[in-house]
Amino acid sequence: MTTDIKAPAFPESVQDGTIAEWHVAEGGSVKRDMPLVDIETDKVVIEVVAPADGVLTSIIKASGDVVESNEVIGAFEAGAVAEVEAVASESVEEVDEAAPAPQAAPSAGTNAPSVNPAAKRLLEENDLTSDGIAGSGKSGRITKTDVVNHLDNLKNSGGSSPAPASPGAREEKRVPMSRLRARVAERLLEATQTTAMLTTFNEVDMTELKRMRAQYRDAFEARHEIRLGFMSFFVRACVEALKKFPAVNASIDGSDIVYHGYQDIGVAVSSDRGLVVPILREADAMSLADTEAKIREFGTKAMDGKLSIEDMTGGTFTISNGGVFGSLLSTPILNPPQTAILGMHTIQDRPVAINGEVVIRPMMYLALSYDHRLIDGKEAVQFLIAVKEVIEDPTRILLNL
Repeated sequence: MTTDIKAPAFPESVQDGTIAEWHVAEGGSVKRDMPLVDIETDKVVIEVVAPADGVLTSIIKASGDVVESNEVIGAFEAGAVAEVEAVASESVEEVDEAAPAPQAAPSAGTNAPSVNPAAKRLLEENDLTSDGIAGSGKSGRITKTDVVNHLDNLKNSGGSSPAPASPGAREEKRVPMSRLRARVAERLLEATQTTAMLTTFNEVDMTELKRMRAQYRDAFEARHEIRLGFMSFFVRACVEALKKFPAVNASIDGSDIVYHGYQDIGVAVSSDRGLVVPILREADAMSLADTEAKIREFGTKAMDGKLSIEDMTGGTFTISNGGVFGSLLSTPILNPPQTAILGMHTIQDRPVAINGEVVIRPMMYLALSYDHRLIDGKEAVQFLIAVKEVIEDPTRILLNL
């Protein structure tokens, strides 16, 4: 029975997608749940799998084609066997059982191992093919880690790696912009052109938070099996500040202001495909351990290209931590339709004046970018101070101050 292979149903925030790569050639046999094709949207790469054992009878949409929600992209026949396999099976039955079986030669039509998008980009960047790389992913799929290990082996063994450019060479390489990068560029440009964006700054003394983390880090990890970081405290501090200043948690919809009675916090995560912002839903109901575990899960899924559209849809406020890359100070750009974003930065020992004395303290600059159409400067400054107070005195969380 032949059935249609369709693109998934995209949510309203995703208009269409692009066929990134077919992992099975037309007429090839597949097993149930084996990856058939990757569809790249402006948010994630979606993997479409085989609904059953059978044959991919036709490919309607080729790599690079744009597809819409639920659009037919191919055809599949469940229970069928590829023609080349059927012929081979019949030939085996005709062979005299007494005769020694000839050693099978590699078939020219055998499908090459599938390569996930991150690994494929890394191969292209290094002018390599997937030949000779053993895949450790599902169904032998080659992952980015497999490519990295292959590059390390080439380097250590003195194998043939891409030759460096000759001195004075003016080489250029033109590659198409990914849909995610194009969409990020579009949204950033939209934010700068359609909002009255302004940034206010403050600095926070991390002494008490670092002391608390050092004191309870081992016990926390033993109890919850997750490392205690700083991000969970900043998420909690922002949740409490958003409750006090609801305009910072609101959004603009045409001529209306939408006030959200919940705090869905977006956490900016860097991936091979660019910046993505998965959402911590109902962050107010999450413990510090829940928050740390979810952030780690998002980070792993981002690196593996496994974030779903649902992971990144929505959000009422965003936190971006440029400090993990060493950024000392920056002005984060809004993520519309949100009206504010908090930028965290690197922790640096600096001299500060406390009670008339100059002391060295671990300090972090904070930046709050906001849409001045909705949020007044007074609210923005007070919001940032509210975050600062919780971070400098974490016991305020327990006392609900």
